[in-house]
Amino acid sequence: MDPMSFCLHFIFLVIELLEFDVIMDTQLPSGGFGSSLLAMDERTYQLIGADYPGNRAEDVKNPGLGWMIGFVVVVSFLGLFSLVPLRKVMILDYKLTYPSGTATAMLINSFHTNTGAELAGKQVRCLGKYLSISFFWSCFKWFFSGVGNSCGFDNFPSFGLTLFKNTFYFDFSPTYVGCGLICPHIVNCSVLLGAIISWGFLWPFISQHAGDWYPADLGSNDFKGLYGYKVFIAISLILGDGLYNLIKIIAITVKEMWNRSTRDSKLPFVNDVQDTETSKLLLEQKEREIVFLKDGIPTWFAASGYVGLAAISTATIPTIFPPLKWYLVLCSYLLAPALAFCNSYGTGLTDWNLASTYGKIGLFIIASLVGTDGGVIAGLAACGVMMSIVSTAADLMQDFKTGYLTLSSAKSMFVSQLLGTAMGCVIAPLTFWMYWTAFDIGSPDGPYKAPYAVIFREMAILGIEGFSELPKHCLALCCGFFVAALVINLLRDATPTKISRFIPVPMAMAVPFYIGAYFAIDMFVGTVILFIWELVNQKDSEDYAGAVASGLICGDGIWTIPSAILSIFRVNPPVCMYFGPAVGS
Repeated sequence: MDPMSFCLHFIFLVIELLEFDVIMDTQLPSGGFGSSLLAMDERTYQLIGADYPGNRAEDVKNPGLGWMIGFVVVVSFLGLFSLVPLRKVMILDYKLTYPSGTATAMLINSFHTNTGAELAGKQVRCLGKYLSISFFWSCFKWFFSGVGNSCGFDNFPSFGLTLFKNTFYFDFSPTYVGCGLICPHIVNCSVLLGAIISWGFLWPFISQHAGDWYPADLGSNDFKGLYGYKVFIAISLILGDGLYNLIKIIAITVKEMWNRSTRDSKLPFVNDVQDTETSKLLLEQKEREIVFLKDGIPTWFAASGYVGLAAISTATIPTIFPPLKWYLVLCSYLLAPALAFCNSYGTGLTDWNLASTYGKIGLFIIASLVGTDGGVIAGLAACGVMMSIVSTAADLMQDFKTGYLTLSSAKSMFVSQLLGTAMGCVIAPLTFWMYWTAFDIGSPDGPYKAPYAVIFREMAILGIEGFSELPKHCLALCCGFFVAALVINLLRDATPTKISRFIPVPMAMAVPFYIGAYFAIDMFVGTVILFIWELVNQKDSEDYAGAVASGLICGDGIWTIPSAILSIFRVNPPVCMYFGPAVGS
């Protein structure tokens, strides 16, 4: 791979990570900074409530730069070694598609054609243009955002003050508009549908029963009140969707492996006369296989690396998280390769990385095994370990697929992954630490709500305490939405494509249940723009929508760096633009 292709590949991978990070609320395999690790901090503990059963002050571990770097170092490399011996099986024998890896390879290969290079140049210029627009717009918005969380364009009552109170407003966020341009239309519409169901009907209906279903004088973040319904119903949808897809992918994996073994054993060998085009394709495939296998990574090296790193991690993690005993860490590492294989195989078939689902399974199991004395911290730590291994293994297989199709050395790809992971072990904690010190991370009224921190801590508590302390009818509603997620997914798979493409995605519907409806409005604006663009000029939309979206997301993201610096030096915006009811109304 020449330097130009490598640089462009790197740029697109960074953009892809930024996009995914925003959409999934930092669920990247970067140590759990937006989920499992942040769920341990004091703010999340206080949001749930000191008097909430199972939420103990002893189960608090605030972020620290030293221990965070140590944790990501000892867990991040294991996934790279777990499935390396199976790369030939996954890529060559099973011929798994790995759609994202294949798409990246096609993009890189297109750079080596005149048409592809010209289009790539136009896409980069388009990205730079919208990155600049997004950056300066975010800078302009900052001047009117005042002190606190009630000022500026982020709190613009676009549809009136009544709907604004129910979080229905357009907040002029380039990030979420960009997400709307990238995400499929059905995802954006599912998010909006979830917002309408929750904030338009369900939460107002439950609020009318304050004093009956739950005490009316509770705070807005008390889990014994409306807040509890929001969190646990969102969890139910997420778990229902995740469980269905996990079972589905395991079933597909088993079926495909069985069919492949049966077909290979029964099919006779036939030597057909091949035309020139077919022969050329076979020669190209043979060349790819030779390059892919030439720089092999010895099995003994991968196995030794995994065992050695697992031993170091088993000894180290209990010193960082004392409730997570060494034998529980060891059991996790014995089970992890099997789960990593399931996740990698499923990703190769469907492009769905279900690392968070495997992490939640580990969270529930470890939290219940440890019990009330440290189960929350142990479960959350185990969740971070499991997510890191299975996700990294799937990502590595995606990259091996890209390397196979671009005639890149597998050994070089592996070494690049090691170097990138090593850099990430330092860069990710440092970046998080900058945000942590500059912004009010986790505040439900701030720009960085970190909603999964609360959800993951509640899952750990749920694994220990059970359902006894939920508000009235909350468990029944949770069961209903859990079953609804299963049924909706079943309908998506059972109906013809012309019908199923209009059936919503439960996982996408769940996000606004907790966060609010405002970002659903932003994403829907993005999808409307894309829909009109596709009607006007289909080819241009296909070529440039991703570049426009990436520019919007990156520009807004880059502005957070000077914004964080200004916040660190206590430089506040000069103007507070605030909207309220007219005098006398």
